[in-house]
Amino acid sequence: MKYSKWIVPRGEQELPPELLAAGYPPMLAAVLARRGISGGAEAEAFLAAGADSLCPPEQMLDMDKAAARLRLAVERGETVAVYGDYDVDGITSACLVTSWLRSRGLRCLPYIPDRLEEGYGLNMAAVDSLAAQGATLLITVDCGITAAGEAEHARDIGLDLIITDHHECSAAGLPQALAVVDPKRPGCPYPNKGLAGVGVAFKLLCAVEGGAEALLSEYADLVGAGTVADVMPLVGENRYIVRRGLEQMESRPRPGLAALLAECGGANKRISASTVGFTIAPRLNAAGRLGNARLAAQLLLSRSAAEAEPLARELCRLNRERQELEHEIWEQAHELLRASPPAGPIVLASEGWHQGVIGIAASRLAEEFRRPCVMICLDGENGKGSCRSYGGFNLFDALAACSDCLEGFGGHALAAGLTIKRSRVDDFRRELAEYYRTCPEPTEPALECELRIDDPAWLDMEGVAALERLEPYGTGNARPNICLLGAGLERITPIGGGSHLKLRLYKGGAEFDCVMFGTRESELGAREGDTVDAAFYPQINEFRGRRSVQLLMCALRRSDELAECEDILAGELPGAWESAELCPERRDFVRVWRWLERAGGHIEGEFGRLGDWGPQGLRASKTLVCLLAMAQEGLANIRREGARVRFSSLERSGKANLDESPIVTALRARREEYREGRRRHE
Repeated sequence: MKYSKWIVPRGEQELPPELLAAGYPPMLAAVLARRGISGGAEAEAFLAAGADSLCPPEQMLDMDKAAARLRLAVERGETVAVYGDYDVDGITSACLVTSWLRSRGLRCLPYIPDRLEEGYGLNMAAVDSLAAQGATLLITVDCGITAAGEAEHARDIGLDLIITDHHECSAAGLPQALAVVDPKRPGCPYPNKGLAGVGVAFKLLCAVEGGAEALLSEYADLVGAGTVADVMPLVGENRYIVRRGLEQMESRPRPGLAALLAECGGANKRISASTVGFTIAPRLNAAGRLGNARLAAQLLLSRSAAEAEPLARELCRLNRERQELEHEIWEQAHELLRASPPAGPIVLASEGWHQGVIGIAASRLAEEFRRPCVMICLDGENGKGSCRSYGGFNLFDALAACSDCLEGFGGHALAAGLTIKRSRVDDFRRELAEYYRTCPEPTEPALECELRIDDPAWLDMEGVAALERLEPYGTGNARPNICLLGAGLERITPIGGGSHLKLRLYKGGAEFDCVMFGTRESELGAREGDTVDAAFYPQINEFRGRRSVQLLMCALRRSDELAECEDILAGELPGAWESAELCPERRDFVRVWRWLERAGGHIEGEFGRLGDWGPQGLRASKTLVCLLAMAQEGLANIRREGARVRFSSLERSGKANLDESPIVTALRARREEYREGRRRHE
């Protein structure tokens, strides 16, 4: 993604003495400090994410009723139906409860609705079908909190209903079920409102079992996968559960996950939350998107490699089909937009699009064209649409404002769905555009860098390995974006047929190997020899038995000269490493003085682009340091007016010693501090 703005830490960065004394390397200590953790005990509690972070399940309203009814079903040997959802959270929830019930010897009827035919949530026909198959208890997982009519119907036909969900409750009130277990229901004291649907189902089993350890030993992989895939906050008990799940996936994965990882090249590799989010979850989701979510459930319930391997192959095939369909839709949408470039929100409709994948295509188009996007699948006179927001535009409010054009809609500010008649699509497009014009300008995406590297020693093997203790990353505990400012771009090497790049950066005598995926050289926005700012995440790269630090780039730009020069002009000097780079030598002063002389003693230009019109081959910030030293010694004058700055040479009687100017003295002291630190480190 291209970012219109970078938010970069300025000034001194906090390194809590207590964390350094406890042995935390500077980079990890600085990230923890940015996240409000400065004490050793507090840091250890967060990083360790132990079992003491688990909350008692009994704190959830109706948990006692739900657990008692489930225990009774086990004692009686009843037939129990488990009704899930077609996404990863719903599928893992259903598989978790189904596996546990079968381990207790019960007949269990898992049910995943068809996304295309049945849609989301509990439905009457499914309730009737499950009752007809002998179910006396129905448990919903990751759904049901708004199923008031279906709950009433289940009661009327004598089917006990336990609802477990984690979605927001309806303003109309709760369904009249035997038990409604949802941490977000009004008045529920359970402290973790960020449980996934699979987390709530897990808590129900914990309440029945009287503890969590045995369940985690068996099912942490399912609970962890659903939690990561549903983008739940990875703090507190969620962090502990996901950590346990990742450990299980890596050391002893269940047959279905082992087969899936092997099929997509992830076997015998380190498993992280990113592995779940970008490798496992898309393949499980692909089945649901293409109307066959039960295939994903079959895989996770497999008991042997022989049973799992063909299912894993089929899921990977479906994922490739999903990717092809998505690309096809994206290309068709591009063709439509080329014919009529969007001035407002994108609203596109077509007969041939697949309902299960248009949401992904809409997300890509919203990001590419930087405006909200609605894509509608038409089927005869009816249409179903997926909507994605951009730049803070509230989709739910927008659809409510245009509701006279719609048959129905639902969702939230960032993503929503709608149903519409074909005849109203043009009216909807017009009304949405009119509403959009009344809204504030969209906010452009900004890249927030959590940490600025002030010393290359931070990026040694020990420091980078220590940073991995922050895993698992996710919502509420994001992977930190780290930045390196004012580095030289030494080398650009295209790899992967030109689709990716290897880069070599250097700064202050230190060199850094980098890799940047999904970016071609023509898209980089910088050339070899440029001074650049880099945003990245450091990682340990293993290649042919050799381990080294590699920077995984997320963004790169030509250096932000304005911010750096503004700080220097205001008297705010950078840290020791930056100061070592900026401290001028005699040849630098000579170059700047001759530049002024060639201009007749007076030169002016845009302050933020000093590197473009200043002395060739000299960094803008170093040019400014030289001129400030000259001004302090009475050899030059600096006049700043708005965005422009004027430099003039001055006549002075007597000899000036630029090395004794206040700014050079301060920079030299910081340079010596840096060099001494390097000597100690080496």
